[in-house]
Amino acid sequence: MLVKAASQSLAEQLAGRFAERIRSRLLAPGTRLPSVRQCAQQQGVSPSTVVAAYDRLLAQGLVEAQRHRGFYIRNQAVTLLEQAQAAIDSAVTTEPPIPAADSNLRHVPVDATALIRGMFHSSSGQPQPGMGAFPPDWLETSFMSAAVRRFCSGAELKALSLHYGEPAGDASLRQALAGRLNALGIAATAQQIITTVGATHALDIISRTLLHAGDYVMVEEPGWAVEFARLDALGMRILPVPRGPNGPDLAVLARYCELHHPKLFVSVSVFHNPTGYCLGAGHAHRLLQLAHQHDFYVVEDDTYSHIAPDHATRLCALDGLQRSIYVSGFAKILAPGWRVGFLAAPTAWFERLLDTKLLGTLTTPALFEKALAWCIEQGQLRRHAQQLRTRLDQARGRSVRLALAAGCTFATPPTGLFGWVDTGVDTDALAQRMLDKGYLLAPGALFHANHTPSTLMRINFCTTQEAAFWQVFAALRQNMG
Repeated sequence: MLVKAASQSLAEQLAGRFAERIRSRLLAPGTRLPSVRQCAQQQGVSPSTVVAAYDRLLAQGLVEAQRHRGFYIRNQAVTLLEQAQAAIDSAVTTEPPIPAADSNLRHVPVDATALIRGMFHSSSGQPQPGMGAFPPDWLETSFMSAAVRRFCSGAELKALSLHYGEPAGDASLRQALAGRLNALGIAATAQQIITTVGATHALDIISRTLLHAGDYVMVEEPGWAVEFARLDALGMRILPVPRGPNGPDLAVLARYCELHHPKLFVSVSVFHNPTGYCLGAGHAHRLLQLAHQHDFYVVEDDTYSHIAPDHATRLCALDGLQRSIYVSGFAKILAPGWRVGFLAAPTAWFERLLDTKLLGTLTTPALFEKALAWCIEQGQLRRHAQQLRTRLDQARGRSVRLALAAGCTFATPPTGLFGWVDTGVDTDALAQRMLDKGYLLAPGALFHANHTPSTLMRINFCTTQEAAFWQVFAALRQNMG
């Protein structure tokens, strides 16, 4: 969606959109672009804006104009884009060396971690609408401290403190996790499960094991900005696949497979972030067929499993962990500070994934893993999750009413923890103004691999129940209209 109030002109945005499609080879050499009139109607802009965009593409050598026939993608277009990128890279490498203290840093886009930094350094004491987790007071329980105390005395503590834990993770936790996965229809044994320092660590282990720098990786768009940045920092080539109500766009995914032979596809099947969509069963079957046909693996990030229906379609359940790897954790539901996550993988990959874990962290903290296993075995986690779901349902209803009253619409049906809201204005610009008022937003551009300007934003239903926030939001939005 082109945005009038964005930092780029409409012509620049339109030219950039076509350039990205050329770079991804979704527009093949020889493809004819829409006529000026057609493009103007499709994009909701004036013909002069389209002419200016096409002129920019002509100047970059990406298209050619054929008299009385229109504009066509040049055969050399992709080569020119790659040469331009190489020139940029060369210019970077010939700059004076940066100080030794910073020599190992990769400069990931600042906005990719802005929301994470905001969790630790809130600009005010107000609830933050862009927050990616439950508020801390929602996670408070009495059983967590009891679970830790159980393993913090006598011989038990000595055994946990004076020895490294098991390489794959505490055996009791892996057994409990296998039971949890079986309840979801995922046939995994404890011998296929590796514990990690949170779900993001699990994703990192998988990437470092299955991929090499320069490999193509498919990701859902909109999607998680931190995942885009993490893959980019590892040197991967990111291929964004549009996410719809039933799952990823299979036509785009298949085209990528034919052109780039990607090694991996990262997906959030249940309560997708930020749209809230859940994967359809038929769609899931066709996706897995493509994975087998084109020899790529699917990583299923089930971070929101504890607030989702157990009967929801999961790729790993349909696939039986053949070409799929399951990832989840407990930061969203129970104890972010414990940093306990895990992955369940095909048996053939288990040892290599474990080697990667050992090279990165050796083992993971056995104390918290044993405490978590106890919480699961005693049914504490299940009851806690049910209470959270009930409370979240109530919060969602209030938040939706306030958002609609403030002039927003929902781009997708409101479900799960997040709402995907259309504000009608450029949310990058709105986020800057809201920050001055002490509110951290999650603008839509943050969820696109190339930071595409957007009128959308993600809201957390738990932290957008106060009328005060929506009053400030509505006033600033009106000023931008």
